[in-house]
Amino acid sequence: MTEQNKDWKAEQERVELVIHKMNERMHELKDQLGDVKVDVVDIRKKFWDDVTVNFDNAEEAAETFASIKQQAELLSERERRHRHSMNELRNLHKLEKSPYFGRVDFLENGEEETERVYIGTSSFVDKNGVDFYVYDWRAPISSLYYDYGPGAAQYETPSGLIDGTMKGKKQYIIRNGELLHMFNTGITIGDEMLQTVLGAQADSQMKNIVATIQKEQNQIIRNEKGKLLIVQGVAGSGKTSAALQRVAYLLYRYRDTLLAENIVLFSPNSMFNSYVSSVLPELGEENMQQTTFQEYLEHRLGDAFTIEDPFSQMEFVLTKSKDKSYKVGIAGIQLKSSLLFMQVIDEYLSLLKQDGIIFRGLKFKGQVLFSSARIKEYFYSLDQNLPIPNRMSLTSDWLLKGLRTFELQQRKEEWVEREMELLDKEAYLKAYHKLQKNNQNNDEFYDFDREQQILAAIIVKKRLKKIRRYIENLQFVDVKATYIQLFRKAEYVKRYSDHLPNEWVDICLSTAENIEQNHLRYEDATPLLYLKGRLEGLQVNTSIRHVFIDEAQDYSPFQFAFIKSLFPRAKMTVLGDLNQSIYAHSSVNSFEALRYLFQEDEMEQYQLTRSYRSTYQIVEFTKDIIGANIDPFNRQGEKPTIQSAEDENDLHSKIGKRIKTLQANGHETIAIICKTAEETENVYEHLEESLPLRMITKQSTGYESGVLVIPSYLSKGVEFDAVIIYDASNRKYHEESERNLFYTACTRAMHSLDLFYKGELSRFLEYVPKETYRNEN
Repeated sequence: MTEQNKDWKAEQERVELVIHKMNERMHELKDQLGDVKVDVVDIRKKFWDDVTVNFDNAEEAAETFASIKQQAELLSERERRHRHSMNELRNLHKLEKSPYFGRVDFLENGEEETERVYIGTSSFVDKNGVDFYVYDWRAPISSLYYDYGPGAAQYETPSGLIDGTMKGKKQYIIRNGELLHMFNTGITIGDEMLQTVLGAQADSQMKNIVATIQKEQNQIIRNEKGKLLIVQGVAGSGKTSAALQRVAYLLYRYRDTLLAENIVLFSPNSMFNSYVSSVLPELGEENMQQTTFQEYLEHRLGDAFTIEDPFSQMEFVLTKSKDKSYKVGIAGIQLKSSLLFMQVIDEYLSLLKQDGIIFRGLKFKGQVLFSSARIKEYFYSLDQNLPIPNRMSLTSDWLLKGLRTFELQQRKEEWVEREMELLDKEAYLKAYHKLQKNNQNNDEFYDFDREQQILAAIIVKKRLKKIRRYIENLQFVDVKATYIQLFRKAEYVKRYSDHLPNEWVDICLSTAENIEQNHLRYEDATPLLYLKGRLEGLQVNTSIRHVFIDEAQDYSPFQFAFIKSLFPRAKMTVLGDLNQSIYAHSSVNSFEALRYLFQEDEMEQYQLTRSYRSTYQIVEFTKDIIGANIDPFNRQGEKPTIQSAEDENDLHSKIGKRIKTLQANGHETIAIICKTAEETENVYEHLEESLPLRMITKQSTGYESGVLVIPSYLSKGVEFDAVIIYDASNRKYHEESERNLFYTACTRAMHSLDLFYKGELSRFLEYVPKETYRNEN
């Protein structure tokens, strides 16, 4: 037997040994879980039987509380043990088929024996807690696997650096307990492992990448220095994957103080949320909170306004370039997305301290309780040195006090007597019980007048309940009118008049007209919400410790500043690719805007230039669309194809034939990417009879394998086995502002990319070398 065969045999035997030990441990855990569950049920059943309840005096009460506390702690300990065993059993089930994926042989300085460290998705240690069969990939020693090759190496622990020598590093692919591949490798995760993983078909959900994390990704995952971590990475560089592994690492590293609910991820759309939802559970962690910025806006303002979403804004940008309103619309989007506009609002707020806030008056049954002028007079009578939200709170207290006086007066009014006659039995019963409770010492005498007073109080209180809530929620502040006023009176923007766009007057007219109809454009939502927060008090969330923002190039500087103010205790991780900036509001470099929001020493920045998603041929083709410096991973495939069509029928026929060929070649997720939602709908209607299709819209929450028709801007952040660009003509993709959108659509392809067009080919392909694609014409 050769040395290589002996080594293979020994490794297979170890795999079998570890799986055997896991099975033993799982049997033990199942037995323990049964016993603990019985204990928990028994303690719950007999909880009060084992507690001596006596409140006769202070000493007996103290003893009773001590007894209750003791039983509660016992129950809590058993439940904690049950949860711990359940988590361990769940992790062992995950490890059982593939217990580990890597090994490092490390000789620590000062030691004589080299330690073999096997690394998997979670730890497996013997029941005594001494011998580690598998180390969790997030453990400090596991960083050796990602950061070093043979030679001098070190890893950081909470107690300091551990120095030594890496004697060797191996990678394994183990499936169902069988060792399929074993590679010796150097500093990077070997090409063989990556080729195997990246060559697989796309899935409807993202998978974890812990076996193939690269050194630069590992640095991102384990970075704990800065308050702001910026990751700029090319398409397919693993930004999102690294971010999700970073969440898993933080939950492991700070498991005693950090929970999944203390982390929030802002993602580009609901479909993306579904796409990444399985990664953390695969690693034995709960999913963090996931939302989109649009969902947050809807939550805060959706009751008062119809809010445009970013996709509708994108449709306007892509389809209305010939309209008269287009130039004004773009200028408005870019202004209201900037930090300059935040400064305009801050200046407006400083003026509102002296005068200008618009209030709503309060009425009851046609009677004015507090006129808007009276509320305004009281508000501006308060100390102007106090912050506006503090003065709003004092005004609310004053209104509630006045409402209480009015409530007492109304109890004697005729309308109350009329309503009293219509009361049901339940109201009378409620009054009777209240009267009996207050009249315990005189059972024979029933006070009819007092009953009438109680009923009157109930009636008036109920009728004024809505006004009371209105005051408590500060709805007497007319935020909508106060925001519109900014666009109506030139004195409020006088200081910044030289910095405003030429279209400012038209922007003002358009903004006021829309908001008066309760229609809030996407670019207005954040500024209005910011103004509302500065008037009423920002609704901050101090429980969130980490904020992750994916596709960050699509956020405006104003949005970044607003998000930072929402989570004052949180560290931020932002990930994006400037080459995929597709929105009008992101024409300014939003990453640069972040530098104004954080101190220089608070920021850490990483640049990822290597693309792993697509084949070498696809990356070589797409990178010249934008002239980017991208390093393709050497996974070979077919060159992209470009094919013309005579007309729409010919185009649909050729796309149908290509899809059948792709499916025959084993591609499971195929995306026909259209430019707009209108084009997507048109393609779906023409092809659905001949092909099983699914149309993706902004309402879609996920996708399955098969053939999808999808607008270009909704394809961001996800990947497909094969991509067909429906119409890559110059008529469709011509404006320079659309170049990044075209590039983004092309880079969704993992294994195959085909571009069809009618008429003239897009000018964006003019400088793409002809040797990087096949012309099928």
